[in-house]
Amino acid sequence: MDFIKSTLKVKSIERLQGEADASQLRRALTGVDVVLIGTGEIIGAGIFVITGTAAANHAGPAIVLSFVISGFICAFAGLCYSEMAAVVPVSGSAYTFTYATVGELVAWMIGWDLMLEYLMGAAAVAVGWSGYLVKFLHECGVTADENWVKAPWDFTDEEGFKSTGTYINLPAVAIAVAVTTILCLGIRQSAVVNHIAVSIKITVILIFLFATFSYINPANWTPFIPEPHNGKDYGVKGVLRASTMTFFAYIGFDAVATCAQEVKNPARDMPIGILGSLGLCTVLYILVSLNLTGIAPYESLNSASPLADAVANLGMAWLRILISLGAVAGLTSVVLVSLLAQPRIFSAMAHDGLLPAAFARIHPRFKTPILPTLVSGIFCAIAAGLLPINVLGDLTSAGTLFAFFLVSVSVTVLRFTRPDLPRPFRVPLGPFVIPGLGAASALGLIVTTGWATVLRLLVWMALGLIVYFSYGMHHSVLRTGKTPDLGIGLDEKGAGADEKRVVESA
Repeated sequence: MDFIKSTLKVKSIERLQGEADASQLRRALTGVDVVLIGTGEIIGAGIFVITGTAAANHAGPAIVLSFVISGFICAFAGLCYSEMAAVVPVSGSAYTFTYATVGELVAWMIGWDLMLEYLMGAAAVAVGWSGYLVKFLHECGVTADENWVKAPWDFTDEEGFKSTGTYINLPAVAIAVAVTTILCLGIRQSAVVNHIAVSIKITVILIFLFATFSYINPANWTPFIPEPHNGKDYGVKGVLRASTMTFFAYIGFDAVATCAQEVKNPARDMPIGILGSLGLCTVLYILVSLNLTGIAPYESLNSASPLADAVANLGMAWLRILISLGAVAGLTSVVLVSLLAQPRIFSAMAHDGLLPAAFARIHPRFKTPILPTLVSGIFCAIAAGLLPINVLGDLTSAGTLFAFFLVSVSVTVLRFTRPDLPRPFRVPLGPFVIPGLGAASALGLIVTTGWATVLRLLVWMALGLIVYFSYGMHHSVLRTGKTPDLGIGLDEKGAGADEKRVVESA
């Protein structure tokens, strides 16, 4: 019994806040930066691919309703993330939140689980980036050798893994390496690159909306909710099934929470960043869905590049090239934000002794966690170069939903265990209604991903338990009281001199 209790010890909020105040990470991000970081992660393959495939196969023009439903579900989790990020403005996202509420073992498991979301998610998007780049080059008259732009293995439920005869997805590896290099140089530089990429893709989306508006044929919206036909479940069932698909178009807003330690005013800017990016992206998804299903029959949109193909059928070759360029820029920012988030979770876990101390050390010049950034980039590059996108996507989805579930539960737990804490932002209708809806919807969507995905998640969690019980629990700061050697001199208050100068200058 004592052993079980020791694994459920929580890290006090006051201790977390003190560690944030003494951090070497530079507080350089504003509310606008945080909104754009969230937007950079959310707007990606969802708007350029899922809008078409979900409409063609499940919802028809009612794909708009699917985005509204999934947006509401994400808003439940977003509200919970906003409250926790305002109360605990520390890098680590769901890992830190659960450590402060339900204990070390669960925190370790969610930290381990988040690798699926960020590393596998970045790899999946890197594969998508490669596909759009190849398409863009083709539009410009350059044909790539398939041996170097596709993974050497494919995967199907019926046949499992099988060889494709190709070598490696080299563009996917290249974008992972390039983004990792940028992230090593500093958070400000990373934010600038992200702003440029976000600006390009939003500009392209707006051009698409304005250029195609006059081509909308209202007859394409009738019937708005098609009846089931051709062996496909349209109707209400189709709208709900499409909601499951479009939900994953919103994956990434939680990455904002990993930057809390680098935000100038986290109590104000974190809720703005999380909810602002969700709101902006929901509006864009709805508008694009309306235009896309208005300019082309929904059954013709089942392709890897529905926006580009739809405008090509209108004779707008210039816009097709522009959309391909926007997709390349859009997916670049998604890879960047994913690989920005994961190292900060590694760093938070190393501060707690659950990973080697080297993962928590900050580069003296660039003020970034160099080692975990490099490790994240290397694993992402390997996965992107060798694995098919469907395997990467399934792992990403399961990891994300499990994180959403635990953060929603954490809000309710913390309301009862620490009712005295100042909460600059509070979840409305808390602590049961909104957090409960967030937790229930996350669990429901995990089930809809299929038992094969659930099994992979359980296997990954089992590996995490082995690592925790063989290393993490024996080096835990909370359990042993031993502070990891972070390679800096500490003063009598436990804060490094360099750290204090950074905090004071911010």
